[in-house]
Amino acid sequence: MSEDFWLVHLLGSVALLLWATKMVSTYVQESFAADFRRFLGRATRNRWIACLTGTGVAAALQSSTATALLLVTFLKQGLVLLAPALAIMLGADIGTTVVVQILSFDISFLAPALLITGFLAFSVGQFAWLRNLGRIILALGLLVLSLNMIVDATEPMRESQLVKTVLDGLSGQPVVALIIAALLTWVSHSSAAIVLLIMSFSLGGVFPGTLGLALVLGANVGSGLVMIGLTAQGDATMKRLPIGNLLFRLTGALVVLPFLEPISAGLTMLEDNSARELANFHTLFNIALALVFVPFIGPMARFLEKAVPEQKQTREEVAEPKFLDEAVIDQPSMALAGATREMMRMADVVEGMLRDTMDAFKADEQETINTISRRDNDVDRLHEAIKLYVAKVMRNELSEEEMKRSFDIMAMITDLEHIGDVIDKNLLRTASKRLRNRLQFSEEGWQEIKEFHGLVVAQMQLAMTVFFSRDIEMARQLVREKDKIRDWEQDASERHMQRLRHGQTESIETSALHLDILRDFKRITAHLTSFAHPILKSHGELLDSRLRAFEKKEAEAGAHSGATQKTAKGKTDEEQQKRADDDAGT
Repeated sequence: MSEDFWLVHLLGSVALLLWATKMVSTYVQESFAADFRRFLGRATRNRWIACLTGTGVAAALQSSTATALLLVTFLKQGLVLLAPALAIMLGADIGTTVVVQILSFDISFLAPALLITGFLAFSVGQFAWLRNLGRIILALGLLVLSLNMIVDATEPMRESQLVKTVLDGLSGQPVVALIIAALLTWVSHSSAAIVLLIMSFSLGGVFPGTLGLALVLGANVGSGLVMIGLTAQGDATMKRLPIGNLLFRLTGALVVLPFLEPISAGLTMLEDNSARELANFHTLFNIALALVFVPFIGPMARFLEKAVPEQKQTREEVAEPKFLDEAVIDQPSMALAGATREMMRMADVVEGMLRDTMDAFKADEQETINTISRRDNDVDRLHEAIKLYVAKVMRNELSEEEMKRSFDIMAMITDLEHIGDVIDKNLLRTASKRLRNRLQFSEEGWQEIKEFHGLVVAQMQLAMTVFFSRDIEMARQLVREKDKIRDWEQDASERHMQRLRHGQTESIETSALHLDILRDFKRITAHLTSFAHPILKSHGELLDSRLRAFEKKEAEAGAHSGATQKTAKGKTDEEQQKRADDDAGT
C-alpha cells in the first residue's frame, strides 16, 4: 500500500465499520423490537431479573441506546418504575459487549460466507422476515470485513514517527484519552463500533501500554452521553434514566482509571492477545458496574427524582411535536417508537382536558372554559403531525408487525382527536350554556356527573395502559368496564327522570344539560374501548356478532316492556337508535 493511500484506506474502513454496526442494530430492531418491548415490560419485578433481561435484550439488539429508548417510552407511560429501569440499563450495558466478544476472535474467514448468504436471503427471500434476516447477515459480513481492513490499514501507522509521538504522549494522559474516546462515541452513536475500532488498532500494534484500556473506558462513558443527547428535549421522566446510567458509567470509569496498569497485567495473564484483552476488559467493566450498582438502584432512583424534578407546563404552552425525528424516518422501528411517544403526549393533553372539564362545569367566568378549549388546538396539531409522520414511515418496506403498529397508531390518534372534539365542541359548550343561563345542577345530579367523570378518567388511563402494554387481560377488562359504564349511564338517566317526576327545580332546569353530559361521557368511553380492539382481534376475541346480539337483546326487551317502558325512560325512537349505534360501534 502506498504511503499516500493508507489514510484514505483507514478512513474508508472506519466508515464501513460504523455503517455496518449501525445496520446490524437497525435491522435487528426492525425485526424484533416489538417482541423485545413486550419482554422488557414484563420483567421488572426483581432487580436482578430486570438486569438479566436487559442483558438479553441488548445482546440481541446490539444497542443499549435502543434498549434505553424502549425504557424511556415505558417510563413516560408509567408502565415501568425508574429503579427497575436502571437495573435493566445496567444489564443492557453488559449485553452490548457480546458482539465485541465474538468479533475479538479471528473470524475474518467467515466474511465471504456471510456476505453471500445475506445477499441471497435478501435478494431471493419472498417473506419480509427472510429479507430482514438477509440484511442482518449481510451487515455482519461487512462488519467482519471492515475489521480486517482496519487491521491492514493500521500497519503503516506503526512506522509513522508522528503517530508514535502523539500516542506516546496520549498514553501518559489517560483522562484526555478517556475524553477523546467518549466524544468519538457520542459522535458515532455506537460504543460497540468505537470499541471494535480500538481493538483493530490494538491488533495493528499502534497503542502503547494501557492506552487502549483508557479509550475503552471512554467509549463506555460516551455511550451514556448518547442517550443524554437524545432525551435533552424531553421532560424529567425521560431524562432521569440516561442521567442515572451516565453517572454509573462515569463513576466506574473514574474509579478504575488509576488502576489500569495492574488490570492490564491481570488481563494479559488470562489471554496474551491485545484484542481479547480489550474485549475482556470491556465486558468485565460492565459486569462489575452491574454487581456494584444494582443493589443501590433504589437510592439512585430517589436521588434522580429529587435532582431532576418535574417542571409544570403552563396551560397556554403550545404543544409542538418533540419526538418525530425525520432523521430516522427510514428506520421504521425507531420512527414508530418516536410516534408512539408523541401519541402519549397527545394523550396527556386530552386527559388534561378531560380532567379539567369538571372545573368548566363549576366555572364562574367564560375564560376558564376558553382556556381548556384552546388546548384542543394542541390536540389537532399533534394529530396532524403524527398522522403525516406515520404516513411517511409507511412508505418504507415494513414488516407485518410494523405495518400493524402503524395502523394502530393511526387509529388511536384518531380516537384521541375525536375525544378532544367531544370535550371541546360538546362538553365545554354545555358548560358555557350553564354559565350563560346561570344554572345550577341539583346536588344529586352533580354527584352523578362527578362520579361518571371519575369513571371516564379511570377508563382513559386503563385504555392508554392497554395500548402500550398489549396485555390481553387488561384489554378484556377495558371492554368489561365499558359495559359497566353503559349500565351505570342507564341507571343515572333513570334516576334523573325520577327527579323530574318529583318536580325538583334544579333537575328540571338542567335536564337537557345533564343528559347531554352523560351522553358525551359515554361517547368518550366508546372511543376509549376501541383501544382494546387490536389486542382482542389478534387473540381472536373480537366477535363480529356483537351488533346482532345487541339487536336481539333490544328486541326481546321491547317485546316485554312495550311502549310503557319507553315512556317511563323518556326516550324517543331517535335516542334509542343512537344508543344502539353507539354500543354497536364498540
